[in-house]
Amino acid sequence: MTETQARPPKSPSPTPGSGSALDRFFDLTGRGTTVAREVRGGITTFVAMAYLVVLIPLIIGDAKDVTGATLDPAQLTTMVALSAGISTVLMGLVGNAPLAMAAGLGVTPIVVFQAAPHMTWPEAMGLVVLEGVVIVIFALTGIRTLIMDAIPLALKQAIGVGIGAFIALIGLVDAGFVGHHDASSTAVTLGTFGKLAGWPVAVFCAGLVLMLVLFVRRVPGAMLISIVAATALAIGLNSAFTIDPKLWGPVEPKLPDSIAATPQFDLLFKVDLIGGFDRAGVVTASVILFTLVMSGFFDAMGTILGVGEEAKMLDDKGKMPGLSKILTVDGFGAIIGGGVNGSANTAVVESAAGVAEGARTGLASVVTGALLTALIFLTPLAGVIPIGAAAPALVIVGALMMMHARKIDWEDLEVAVPAFLTIILMPFTYSITVGVAAGVLSFVLIKAARGKFREIHWLNYVLTVVFLAYFALHPIEKALGIN
Repeated sequence: MTETQARPPKSPSPTPGSGSALDRFFDLTGRGTTVAREVRGGITTFVAMAYLVVLIPLIIGDAKDVTGATLDPAQLTTMVALSAGISTVLMGLVGNAPLAMAAGLGVTPIVVFQAAPHMTWPEAMGLVVLEGVVIVIFALTGIRTLIMDAIPLALKQAIGVGIGAFIALIGLVDAGFVGHHDASSTAVTLGTFGKLAGWPVAVFCAGLVLMLVLFVRRVPGAMLISIVAATALAIGLNSAFTIDPKLWGPVEPKLPDSIAATPQFDLLFKVDLIGGFDRAGVVTASVILFTLVMSGFFDAMGTILGVGEEAKMLDDKGKMPGLSKILTVDGFGAIIGGGVNGSANTAVVESAAGVAEGARTGLASVVTGALLTALIFLTPLAGVIPIGAAAPALVIVGALMMMHARKIDWEDLEVAVPAFLTIILMPFTYSITVGVAAGVLSFVLIKAARGKFREIHWLNYVLTVVFLAYFALHPIEKALGIN
């Protein structure tokens, strides 16, 4: 697949000086896009990420806090959809970036498996709110922008490539095309125990083939058409054959009994900002908060840089205009998510699907956010699109983002090794933060080993200490007596 073939279908270029209100507000002409392209990109992002509105409530609702209490999945679904919608609209209106926001798969497990066992749900979500406050402070003071600017250009390019590999792997695993099964098998295998089996995998393969054909033929809306077609196929197969619902993942493709549902706002604002420090202890709560900030901070940083690179929002030095506003909104997303008990919202990698369809401005995010918000009344629709139908978009987008690897100087070991570690560890560890950390640490180490201390930005020394603490977190917790 060449770059010319792989690029999204092009709509007619907007007429300079069209002067419409939308054009002036979102700078559509300046970014070479159109209203139609933004709407299509926004819808595509929504379809690619809709499964999160179902998956996140299942993850949280299946866990118990320190008192044994659980949260109702139906109430969580309303809160996840509401907070994601509000945060994404804010990203569009304030950040003017095609970045959708939702409860993060990197942060949510920390809330569920690290915070909840030590405190109540309101107290755990209170830590999420505090995480957002810390990130907002970093953004408003310019610290977060300084850190992102301190990352070497080659590592920024590698982050985009690594995210491409990461989201492609997510798509392949979620679709059942790649699996990981037991200790006696290899780390990852083809499908189930080395074999592709089951209708859900067939739906993924059919959707991927259709999407690839439409995309390289430059058919407008190729991803959206393919996802809808694959969903229709899945619904048909699920009706015609007896298929284990578990094989479909969190969403079983079937027509809902009703389209509308009554939203449940019982969890709104039920948080305790400081109770966790009292119940779990200052040290334990502080370590959990540190972990939340690290994951939220660098996962979002990697996603913003990676998607921004794909959307051509970065300049030739790897800097993004308007970055401060984008980072501030990202921090407020965590505050909003924690405040409604929906976990921390952050920029999601599925945004790249909309960018691949041509989204370049915040108008696409407004469209995505409006659709997410509408789900509080239409939650049954979130249970229609199986992950296997949306996964092909992640694979195609992964291919597009991998193309940025050509910008990295692979003949320079000082660049190549940190870039390689950044790229490879994101998918292998299922963590953007780990990839960024490994890249920065190896970059500083190699430069220092060659005596090139002046070429290391002073903030990278600070990041080195922070990342070392992050990797050593488990022994630190053991030394402090934290389970």
